[in-house]
Amino acid sequence: MPAFTFEKISPPPRRGPIPPIEQKQRGVIVQVLGRFVEARVQRAERVERASLVRRDKAPDKSPPE
Repeated sequence: MPAFTFEKISPPPRRGPIPPIEQKQRGVIVQVLGRFVEARVQRAERVERASLVRRDKAPDKSPPE
């Protein structure tokens, strides 16, 4: 048998409408992370374009006749 029990306490009743929640500005950390993501996307696009250019200019490796 338990030595003690917890009583359930109900929350106080609401007395009026809930005030509207104001939009907060994005935090500094979120802005910094956004910049990192943008830089990474741009870098990935550059690497992809460079690999396409290299494939187009690659010499033909067919055996000489």
